[in-house]
Amino acid sequence: MMYVPRRVFQHRLPGVTAACLLIFSTVAFAKASPDRTQLGHNISIGPNEEVSDVTCIGCSIHIRGQVSGDATTVGGSIFVEDQGQVAGDVTAVAGDARLDKEVKVAGDITVVGGELRRDPQASIAGDVTNVGGRVWIIPILLIPFLFLGLLIALVVWIIQRVSRPAAVPA
Repeated sequence: MMYVPRRVFQHRLPGVTAACLLIFSTVAFAKASPDRTQLGHNISIGPNEEVSDVTCIGCSIHIRGQVSGDATTVGGSIFVEDQGQVAGDVTAVAGDARLDKEVKVAGDITVVGGELRRDPQASIAGDVTNVGGRVWIIPILLIPFLFLGLLIALVVWIIQRVSRPAAVPA
């Protein structure tokens, strides 16, 4: 083991302490961006607002300000307008997404069961996935139930097969 003189720590201790206090004080006084979650009521983020994640079920999201996280709707649409910005992903399931000019999305855009309308001047840093049309909602919802039904039928068939009495030869 290597011997380190005590005075090396004595000279670095005030600097390390000051750095820790500076880091923790800025974290403590940082303004946290609130999340917004709604069920059946539209969410509107104004031009001077900043929020973290936005989730809306059965409603729509109108973004004119900044979203530092993701924007997600199920059964609703997402509208990013007037230089609105989303730092995360934009996801609309069974709804539409519309991006006006001069808006920025740093993550991916995914639209399932709806339409994606975007201005050519809209900036999208991530991938764009559009499984459009309302027709896709039916298979997406039915496939898990079909799989579950087949699994139950297989279990019932196995139980019936095992519980049958064996044929006795005459």
